[in-house]
Amino acid sequence: MTRTPSEISAVHARPELLQVADTVARDKSIDREEVLEAMEQAIQKAGRSKYGHDHDIRAHIDRNSGEISLARYIEVVETVENETTQVSLASAQRRRPQAAVGDFIVDPLPPIDFGRIAAQTAKQVIVHKVREAERRRQYDEFKDRVGDIVNGLVKRVEFGNVIVDLSRAEALMRREETIPREHFNTGDRVRAYIMDVREEPRGPQVFLSRTHPQFMAKLFAQEVPEIYEGIIEIRAVARDPGSRAKIAVYSRDSGIDPVGPCIGMRGSRVQAVVGELQGEKIDIIQWSNDPATFVVNALAPAEVTKVVLDEEANRIEVVVPDDQLSLAIGRRGQNVRLASQLTGWDIDILTEEEESVRRNEEFTARSQTFVEALNVDDVIAHLLVTEGFTTVEDVAFVPVEELADVEGLDETVAEELRNRARHFLEVRDEVFNRRRVDLGVDDSLAALEGMKPAILVALGEKGVKTLDDLADLAGDELMEIAPEGSLTAERADAIIMAARAHWFEDEDTAAAAAAPVPAEAAGDTEGR
Repeated sequence: MTRTPSEISAVHARPELLQVADTVARDKSIDREEVLEAMEQAIQKAGRSKYGHDHDIRAHIDRNSGEISLARYIEVVETVENETTQVSLASAQRRRPQAAVGDFIVDPLPPIDFGRIAAQTAKQVIVHKVREAERRRQYDEFKDRVGDIVNGLVKRVEFGNVIVDLSRAEALMRREETIPREHFNTGDRVRAYIMDVREEPRGPQVFLSRTHPQFMAKLFAQEVPEIYEGIIEIRAVARDPGSRAKIAVYSRDSGIDPVGPCIGMRGSRVQAVVGELQGEKIDIIQWSNDPATFVVNALAPAEVTKVVLDEEANRIEVVVPDDQLSLAIGRRGQNVRLASQLTGWDIDILTEEEESVRRNEEFTARSQTFVEALNVDDVIAHLLVTEGFTTVEDVAFVPVEELADVEGLDETVAEELRNRARHFLEVRDEVFNRRRVDLGVDDSLAALEGMKPAILVALGEKGVKTLDDLADLAGDELMEIAPEGSLTAERADAIIMAARAHWFEDEDTAAAAAAPVPAEAAGDTEGR
């Protein structure tokens, strides 16, 4: 039977403890109960120092009167393992007949007269526990506020890192998270974005940023009611902090232009954000689901005359007038770099003259390939290139009807062209296969799906000759070795995984061999 603290004698009244607990709880913004529990632990520690650390000494502070009760607890057990904290059932029942296993025998202890050392120890325990409670409160308060904007006062600046007082917690804004050329003094008001909240050994840390792209997005949400209400969405943000930024906006209501409300009357709304960001120039761009249109908008104020997308490589080629090149690229490449970040596409910019020269070079090179591979004249080669055929493989495996649709060709000529293309590929692949054998490339590599003879030769020349050699490569390494344009990233990764398949098969075989033989099977073997 466990006695309640009120039944324990050795009571020492200290009503002022409740006042202290209330004051600490109010000043530190933590629960009063946590403060009282910290005080109880401090008294318990002092009690163990006096009566012995092996004893189970417990303290209790009455929540109404502030009275302190101190007692030693001894657990009733069947078998005693620790004589200091345990007592056998028989011995316990001699003292209290109704005692049962699991109960505690409670021996009241006289009040402790706190000496200087004991008082200092108790104070350290209380301070430590209160600090822990305060840190938990700070973490619980800010862990769900990541992504919010907060206002605070600069408490101090250490080596460029700014410590900000948020009234209920301290936050850190590292030097790289401040806008370049931005200077803070103690006592300055600062507005920043909560980038992260983490629990660290020294306590929870709140990390702030003024360079994060979402800081700008949140500032616009505060300045533009349409964004706050969800009528206009911010789809993407790209920043060069303190210099220039691009923000892509989209309107859920087709009748509302998303750009105008963000600019505001005479630019008032955008200027409020610019002022907070130390004069950072902001381009507000209309977001589009069409990548080409979005990229054209993102490159504003430059004009674009032509766009070519390569979805497999996630690359987009943009052609601009000759006099727009410097504007499209921007100072130190800033405009095209921000446009690339905003859209998520790699952007290549060409002038109309450069694009014309390159197009002519490609046209000539492809035409010459068809002339040599198919043994045709320039006219037919030019027709094929004009119709979009770029490789001999295109001609070899296209349906005859589609090839015959090319102006100037009929089905007989189309069939002959296709046969010549296939014969050329067979001869070329035979040459590659002989070269592959000479290089010592294993047949197991040739058996992999999607592995072309030209790729095998390229691998052999780089010393990749076995499945293990190939399996040790990464997908991007394989693409670098393979002839340009012969592999997509997805195909390269699939080939690497196929080359590694035998590793897992070997592991399964080894595991099966190492598995214990069932007794019945072992017995049968011995019998035979």
